[in-house]
Amino acid sequence: MDKAGVYIHVPFCKTRCPYCDFFSTTRRSLVPRWIEAILQEASQYEGLFPSFDSLYLGGGTPSLLGPQQLERLVRALDSRFSFAPDTERTIELNPEDVRPELLRSLRDLGFDRISLGVQSLDEVDLRFLARRHSVQDSFGSLDLIREQGFENLSVDLMYGLETQTPEKWLGSLKRMLDFQPDHISCYQLTVKPGTSFARLLTEGRLASLSENKASEFYTFTCSFLERAGYDHYEVSSFSRGEAFRSRHNSKYWHHAPYLGLGPSAHSFDGRYRWWNVRSVEAYRRALDQGRPAVAGRETLSEEQLLMERLLLGFRTRDGVPESLVAGCDNAARIVSDLERAGLITLRAGNLLPTRAGLLVADSLPLLFLGV
Repeated sequence: MDKAGVYIHVPFCKTRCPYCDFFSTTRRSLVPRWIEAILQEASQYEGLFPSFDSLYLGGGTPSLLGPQQLERLVRALDSRFSFAPDTERTIELNPEDVRPELLRSLRDLGFDRISLGVQSLDEVDLRFLARRHSVQDSFGSLDLIREQGFENLSVDLMYGLETQTPEKWLGSLKRMLDFQPDHISCYQLTVKPGTSFARLLTEGRLASLSENKASEFYTFTCSFLERAGYDHYEVSSFSRGEAFRSRHNSKYWHHAPYLGLGPSAHSFDGRYRWWNVRSVEAYRRALDQGRPAVAGRETLSEEQLLMERLLLGFRTRDGVPESLVAGCDNAARIVSDLERAGLITLRAGNLLPTRAGLLVADSLPLLFLGV
């Protein structure tokens, strides 16, 4: 089995962003008991995966955890699991939380990769997104992260905002490149059910981006970052060469195994998937009673596994092996049609999506499976 990854969901936030549909809570008083519950859950999975080579703390807002809380969590995980010597350790930070003492603590705990939630380098955009940080906070945190010796820096940016013009988006990208991040994730704002933005959209108080405008933003972003030397290796992800690709996220895209700990976290062992309850209280109660905090589980059929491998593979520039679709009806004709349409290229036995193909990546598997 390939080495797996560990994901820890830190569900605590000071406030909830209007676009976010991840599970979170503002009840930070629950943090100490949540840590104990995480470690109880980790003990339930000791030995399930032989070893890990990535650890990812996401959220929520992991940077709300104090240095002592982070140390308690990470040291205990190290004692329960086998981590490879070259394990990639990533933590998501918000710009307003970045302090020298936090960064020193993270470095001491072995974190070598920071994912910074910048979202925009425009104050109007940040207010629209109800972010708590300012542009200057982002500049200061980017400088601090480098000053503290982190050589693997990822930043998140968001496009397609109601307040955003192509010119402003270009300005954010150019200003960000001044800091030479090693990895950039560019996400289109997507209005998810149950969020504040979804309610505003229903009420007619929020404008959605047209499909044509979204394509223009996306195509421009890809061209700009590729010209700047970034490898566009996944739909939303750009890195300064293969060494800076997100190892942990790549496990999801390549259908590799991963263990998720915490409320709402998902896990996958290659065929079997399970996911946890979306409540800190219910999560704690289950573990206190010695039970898994699992809300649901499924065993994937061969057909489901194939669908997921195609869905995930076509999101990446690595594509999928042609042999994976060889058994599908009319596979040769479909491959030929997609090549002529400029959506894929065939290279060394692999079907690789082009930039145009990445725009419609989710529809490509459906052609092979006749869905």
